[in-house]
Amino acid sequence: MKTFLLLGLTLLLNISAFAAGTIEGEVERQPLNVSAIIMFLLFVIGTLGITYWAASRTKTAKDFYTAGGGITGFQNGLAIAGDYMSAASFLGISGLVYLAGYDGLIYSIGFLVGWPIILFLISERLRNLGRYTFADVAAYRLKQKPIRILAAFGSIVTVILYLIAQMVGSGKLIELLFGLPYEWAIILVGALMIMYVTFGGMLATTWVQIIKAILLLSGATFMALAVLSYFEFSLELLFAKAVEVHDKGESIMSPGGLVSDPISAISLGVALMFGTAGLPHILMRFFTVADAKEARKSVFFATGFIGYFYILTFIIGFGAIVMVLNNPQYLDIAKQAIEGGSPILGGKNMAAIHLSHAVGGNFFLGFISAVAFATILAVVSGLTLAGASAISHDLYANVFNKGGVDEAKEMRVSKIATVALGIVAIILGIVFEKQNIAFVVGLAFAIAASANFPVLFLSMFWSKLTTRGAVIGGSLGLATAVLLVIFGPIVWVQILGNEEAIFPYKYPALFSVTVSFIGIWFFSITDKSDTASKEIAAFEAQNIRAQTGLGAEGASVH
Repeated sequence: MKTFLLLGLTLLLNISAFAAGTIEGEVERQPLNVSAIIMFLLFVIGTLGITYWAASRTKTAKDFYTAGGGITGFQNGLAIAGDYMSAASFLGISGLVYLAGYDGLIYSIGFLVGWPIILFLISERLRNLGRYTFADVAAYRLKQKPIRILAAFGSIVTVILYLIAQMVGSGKLIELLFGLPYEWAIILVGALMIMYVTFGGMLATTWVQIIKAILLLSGATFMALAVLSYFEFSLELLFAKAVEVHDKGESIMSPGGLVSDPISAISLGVALMFGTAGLPHILMRFFTVADAKEARKSVFFATGFIGYFYILTFIIGFGAIVMVLNNPQYLDIAKQAIEGGSPILGGKNMAAIHLSHAVGGNFFLGFISAVAFATILAVVSGLTLAGASAISHDLYANVFNKGGVDEAKEMRVSKIATVALGIVAIILGIVFEKQNIAFVVGLAFAIAASANFPVLFLSMFWSKLTTRGAVIGGSLGLATAVLLVIFGPIVWVQILGNEEAIFPYKYPALFSVTVSFIGIWFFSITDKSDTASKEIAAFEAQNIRAQTGLGAEGASVH
């Protein structure tokens, strides 16, 4: 363990030194920011220390997957917020507000409204019925093999798609802020991600996420307060000035610019709302607390932190309109933003970074740059752990070995899966560098909403759900989401170069979620087999355990 951490620090220092030497290369990057480099190194060294500490306390599968169930509701709520508040949230939403004004709120609200569903409907039952992954819950009274294969496939696909977006974003961010070549930036993120998860498991991942959440909330709070103080803490003055300087004028205070038709608006809302409740790395966090009461507390605190954060991004976005658009120093970036900018981290999505320099100089720019990097590391660590858990716990332990594998082997497979996912993420991050991956996060949410959430939700609340219905309906939802994205405007027209999209909407969730629920319902009520009868009869016992935490320990009826 010590050897690996020393190698990690050596790699980090060498890459950082190399970064300083590549500032003057062919790619135009930000000037060398010593504050950013120092804070970046401090964060990584600190988190590697946490990983070393966590490794000595990670002995069993329960420790590795769920930090031994010893995380408090407040800590878990902060960690969930850290896991959920990605670079896309921080840079992307503030950038959307910067680009389109009021319309950027639709993403904030969409991301946020998924949390009451988790709070009031599934957090308690999830904690009482599951152990390590949400597949434990879905397979509680259904056939283990087909349900776990479907759940694991949905988890792995969601994780890989999300990882692509995060890795490409991290590469571009580090390239721009630290001067590091894109490929080396991707390798650095992948190597750190592998070390956090392989050695520290959920305990290290949790504390990386907690630290990241504290840093991000602190930095965003300072930025928002600096903007408000500039306008005497008057939102009216801020909005008036934004309307005055923005090329779109008063239209930035009106909805309808980003999502112009009702179908797209509803479909986007469905993806963000139900997708949140189906993200495997978020659902996995509810197994890190001791009981259902702490699970509810987790969601309560997480909702508060995330809601507060999205309010800040709204203020930051409008502040950037005034303090970046109206500043000659940032005219080029402003022009890129109004024209749409890069789908990853150019143009509009750099608004928050430039605002940090406008309100706090080089030192605060360095802090925010390091926080943005910490944000990506925390998210990719949670994603990797969720993907590795699906491979080791759902597939290896419960499908291939039918629950007959010891913990040591399962943990070994999970660590191997972590390394494999890390390598895949590095390769895909490099492959997708020049691609428009704007559709990837949307597809990840659509799959989570269409395949993961309906099966999980109905397995907990609908007595007539059968294995046949869950597998066929969930598979139909997943296939529909993928096909509609391929045939939609982003992939079919923008990427593949066709003149007109076969499916006219960017967001498929309204249709794919509907297909999933209808498919699950139809193929369940038409299932008259003896197996279906046993699964329906087992619902009452499952319901008792879901509500009280008492009863048989998650054994399938099969």
